[in-house]
Amino acid sequence: MAAVSQPHMSEISRIRSNLDSCILGKSEEIMLLLTALLAGGHVLLEDVPGTGKTVLVKSLARSIQGQFRRIQCNPDLLPTDITGVSIYHPKNEAFFFRPGPVMANILLVDEINRATTKTQSALLEAMEEHHVTVDGEMYPLPRPFMLLATQNPIDFEGTYLLPEAQLDRFMIKFSLGYPDSATELEMIASQSKEHPMEQLHEVVGAEQILSMQEEVRSVYLDEGIAKYLVDITRSTREHPAVELGASPRATMALVQASKAYAYLNGRDYVLPDDVKYLAPYVLGHRIILSSEARMEGETSRSVFASILAHTKVPVRLEKAK
Repeated sequence: MAAVSQPHMSEISRIRSNLDSCILGKSEEIMLLLTALLAGGHVLLEDVPGTGKTVLVKSLARSIQGQFRRIQCNPDLLPTDITGVSIYHPKNEAFFFRPGPVMANILLVDEINRATTKTQSALLEAMEEHHVTVDGEMYPLPRPFMLLATQNPIDFEGTYLLPEAQLDRFMIKFSLGYPDSATELEMIASQSKEHPMEQLHEVVGAEQILSMQEEVRSVYLDEGIAKYLVDITRSTREHPAVELGASPRATMALVQASKAYAYLNGRDYVLPDDVKYLAPYVLGHRIILSSEARMEGETSRSVFASILAHTKVPVRLEKAK
């Protein structure tokens, strides 16, 4: 097994430093964001307004050399407003493709649940296949490509639920939550003159991100840990409180996320603790609880607490010499 590249660990530290300066007291959430980035996945941020979701995404975009685009969703947004459109040029008597904002390295889709389901579905091909098709022509997206969507869980007027097929395309879902009082006081002091994001500079190029993603794919996953991971996924399909369990796509997402998380922690091998920690974030939004379970107060968090408590953790015993 090759060791994790030291130059890349330095680059990761610089990205984390940038994000930590803009989003105070959220180092755990920043690690989840970077886990998805290095695993080649997408992120759904669900939280109340004003907690820093958009600032977090913008800070990541400013830290990475590449194209950044933002889509503010509303019910009038059309699929072609995202993917782009073919326009007829009378002088040349030909159609030309005008790319939409999806042609970016980092795409922020703000308040995704305000777009209609038809418009939301325009993102499915981009998220899964990393290309879009317009008028029968396929156009590849830039590499790397990462979509980060935000949604407000308490404002239901004028919103549309994300279909299960689209939720399954998000590798990780998490919330930032409110800061504690000490962090909020520090926030006041740090933003008294200007927002720290205004001083951010690019610290990593797109080529370095692609190189790190390649190294992540080479992180070692032991057969015993792979079985442990599959046991967790399969348990979501058999749990009495779950109506619809996690898909095989979810299994592969947990594999890649676990490798990326191990890589971010300076290891070239996955530990059972990596899988255990990430499972609720990777699988939680992919399961549907039964109506009876919801009435009894069950949540995806409580279900995963039960699953993880009853799933045997692999332990390797070395033979005494």
